[in-house]
Amino acid sequence: MDDFWALPPVARTLTALTFIQSALVHSHTLNYYFIPFFPQLIFKLRPELWRLFTPYLLTDPKLNVIFDLYFMYTYSSRLESGSPRFSTPGSFFIYVLFVALVIMLTAGFYLGAGVFTNALILAFAYTYSQDNKGTKTMFFVVEIPTLLLPWARLALTFVMKGWHRASVELTGIVAAHLYDFLTRIYPTFGGGKNYIVTPTFVRRCFTKSLREGQERVYGQAYRPPAESENSSSGWTSSIRNTWDSRGSGRRLGGN
Repeated sequence: MDDFWALPPVARTLTALTFIQSALVHSHTLNYYFIPFFPQLIFKLRPELWRLFTPYLLTDPKLNVIFDLYFMYTYSSRLESGSPRFSTPGSFFIYVLFVALVIMLTAGFYLGAGVFTNALILAFAYTYSQDNKGTKTMFFVVEIPTLLLPWARLALTFVMKGWHRASVELTGIVAAHLYDFLTRIYPTFGGGKNYIVTPTFVRRCFTKSLREGQERVYGQAYRPPAESENSSSGWTSSIRNTWDSRGSGRRLGGN
């Protein structure tokens, strides 16, 4: 269990919830009726608000369960733990909320889809491909440029499951590109402002466990117990604060 809790928090939670819900549905323990996105059942006198979340947590049946869970965790964990754009604590969580909202508006309201899991996975794959331009990756048994990864997945969906299913997954690329445009392309090249920022309370939630120490798969990290809002962050701040607390000192040879 220690290894599980050491995994990236958003990636592990998404994957675990998707596994649990998919297992319950595919084993007929949970009725599929309660899962899809139905606007008419959400916006009513007694709203079924869980349908705002369950459509992102259901894989396809049979062997697709393994592949969907693998790709969901692989892309999301690499983004959450290794992407420079998500270096701020909680920023990957805000990214997931944003792309999930865009997918709901496009795939759910516009295309009438009920399940958005593969669109969310494709959003992760698109952002991962943008962060790894110039590299190559394995797509099943074929090595392809990483930049083509989301389009290869989309083409495979089109061949195996048809145009409508591919168009639903395409909304994941649209959502991820919109996030990239609003947070990186437009502010950098258009001189605009990035309005998609990580709120302070979200950052605090994701850094709370680091104040006393948090076990990770790559070691243990510590955050100084007393750190003011205006002090600089980083691993050297605690050293500087230690020396600052020594006092003014006295020159050797002085009175």
